[in-house]
Amino acid sequence: MDKVLKEKIKAFILKGVEERPIVTKGDTFWKALRNVDTELWLDTGDMDEAERIWTAEMTALTTNNTLVNKEIQKGIYDSFISEAKEIVGSLPLRQQIVEIAFILNARHGLRLAKKFGGFVSVELHTDTAHDKDAIIDYGLRYFEINPKQFIVKVPYTATGLIAARKLKEKGVRINFTLEFSARQNVMVAAVTKPDYLNVFLGRIGAYIKNNGLGDGSGAGERTVISTQRWVTELSRDNSNSTKLIAASLRNYEQLVDLAGVNVFTMPTKVAGEGREKLDGKFESKLNKVYPVDLNKKAPQYFPEKLWEVSSKEVELAKELDENCPETGDELVERAHAAGCGDMFPRLNKEDLEFISSDGKIPKHERWAERIKFGELAIDTLLNLSGLASFTADQKELDSRIERIIKD
Repeated sequence: MDKVLKEKIKAFILKGVEERPIVTKGDTFWKALRNVDTELWLDTGDMDEAERIWTAEMTALTTNNTLVNKEIQKGIYDSFISEAKEIVGSLPLRQQIVEIAFILNARHGLRLAKKFGGFVSVELHTDTAHDKDAIIDYGLRYFEINPKQFIVKVPYTATGLIAARKLKEKGVRINFTLEFSARQNVMVAAVTKPDYLNVFLGRIGAYIKNNGLGDGSGAGERTVISTQRWVTELSRDNSNSTKLIAASLRNYEQLVDLAGVNVFTMPTKVAGEGREKLDGKFESKLNKVYPVDLNKKAPQYFPEKLWEVSSKEVELAKELDENCPETGDELVERAHAAGCGDMFPRLNKEDLEFISSDGKIPKHERWAERIKFGELAIDTLLNLSGLASFTADQKELDSRIERIIKD
């Protein structure tokens, strides 16, 4: 796409954002949590929902393909989509759709930023997940639209690691997303050095429980605390230390159980229940080692890979940092050569279709033997299913865009 069209799109996104900033008040409950060094983000794109919860102690809102899709499906941007078509109509249809999806993410992000005054974590189209040039291009365009408040989400893929590193070197604030283990985040912290990275803790417990490997308790929390220790150590010498996000809290008790973790992203329901039901007395749990309930068959599938990091995984991360590959394919080859192939498994089209059909929580029985023999692992399965579920929501959003621009 030429520079002139990109400038027209940028001007269109910026034009007429008229959100009135809300008046924020402090809250002693949330201040107590901030006092144990936990930053507070709301996990929603719904402005009315966020306004009911937002306080002066909260610093950001985060959206994803699912949350943005929920807002778009309300119909509030239908006329805006029609206007956008007039600008991008010369592009091929698929490129029009992807471009309008970017326009919608940026526009909604701007509205959130103006209304709440904090940072906003904005999402890339899932089509870009394995396209280095596209990740860099759209990341820079988000940055140019709102360099002070936008944080660009990049998903955990081999290509994403390399592209996010390039964006970070160009001064773009990065929220590296869709991680499910300490070892994945060791890779991210060493190679990319983002501003933020994540553990999606709720799905970890759900995988163990739904697949009969245990009751699910403690696994997500243990993974978060272990990851926090690794990230703190690896980013100690960074000029801008990387922060860990416990994403996205499933229940209000986790406000207590994970107090002291760098950042919480909280759905408004969890935040509201915590404010209502907890006493507001928080202390850091960073030295806590949560027990994980597992049954007798679970150990053969190496669930400890969620919270433990091997020496060869640390060595690979440091080697990739010192001699960063240029492509995702090269990174995958080097991971396999280092004996860490289950971090970046080679899967065929049928495998990926099974992952997509399973939904957010993979069906363990389908993958059990391959996990047992080290071809892939629980964290990589969860990452791939997470990207697939976001892709499904992105397709729903794209379909709405396509219907409108074809009318």
